[in-house]
Amino acid sequence: MKRPDYHFVHPRFKLNGFHLNEDDLSRIAYSFIKEGEPFERAVGDFLMYWFDDSNSIEMQTSGTTGTPKLIRIDKQAMVNSAFATGEFFDLPEDIKVLHCLPTQYVAGKMMLVRAFILGWDMDLVAPASNPLERNETQYDFAAMVPLQAEHSLGGLHRIKKLILGGAKVSPSLTEKLLPLSTEIYETYGMTETITHIAAKKIGEEAFTVLPNVKISADERHCLVIDPYLICDEPVVTNDVVEIVDDSHFIWLGRYDNVINSGGVKLFPEQIEEKLSHSISRRFYVKGIADETLGEKLVLVIEGASYEVDKEVFAKLGKFEKPKDILFVEKFEETGSGKIKRH
Repeated sequence: MKRPDYHFVHPRFKLNGFHLNEDDLSRIAYSFIKEGEPFERAVGDFLMYWFDDSNSIEMQTSGTTGTPKLIRIDKQAMVNSAFATGEFFDLPEDIKVLHCLPTQYVAGKMMLVRAFILGWDMDLVAPASNPLERNETQYDFAAMVPLQAEHSLGGLHRIKKLILGGAKVSPSLTEKLLPLSTEIYETYGMTETITHIAAKKIGEEAFTVLPNVKISADERHCLVIDPYLICDEPVVTNDVVEIVDDSHFIWLGRYDNVINSGGVKLFPEQIEEKLSHSISRRFYVKGIADETLGEKLVLVIEGASYEVDKEVFAKLGKFEKPKDILFVEKFEETGSGKIKRH
């Protein structure tokens, strides 16, 4: 079946209860830019760019592992991504959805595109830490970052399907989410792949790729993604993975975070997962230069220094135990709230 081009607005699409077509959306965009709240101005800016004469749009990468940069994304590829999400998660037209993500970033932009391409009935709210506060609506679908899910635990039962992205879902949050009736997925993706290209149900180990996505690993064991309806060429990532089969992979950690300590390769993300139940503050582990080991593993904790109980490290392997503990008053963050490890 031939997919519509990016000018298409589904006749069933609704925004905040109103049926809107392309002309309506252009008027709404102008109104948002002129008189809206900051989150509405971001929506207005995106809609103005979406319905202009260009077949591509500029987006900024998050800057998690380097300097944020502007890249150009083909609008039709975004339409293809929207259809892949709809097919994978079984999201037909007329469903009630919640948009509570910042539209400055790709995830927020794609929620809008999915809504008017697939014909959803969308409520647009400010991207607050608890977007369900003072909201009793029942939703078929929503997307959040883990922090929003953490603050919305009491209301998540009103969402049938929820996807989480933007940061890894911690083991402690996973434990809180597992008993809920909501169908919850952790997603994997990036700006370059136009948001998620894989997802896994909370508690599962392996990610499953979306339709039309091919995966492989390079010589570093890093994931290579070929979503041929979305990108012109494969995307080579810095994510070390274990390829299970053609459509499943297990994420191990970031290649640029791997610590080579005395010839032993350590994945900070795996160590942090083991420590997550024992340290209440924000923290991470990293390698710093060491004359004997090449790199030594250190634990970095946010806030004032305190005496750390050695029992905290009981679950760690011999080489996973930090050689030093450092304290930093306040972690630096990217614009999307991720910690800058480097």
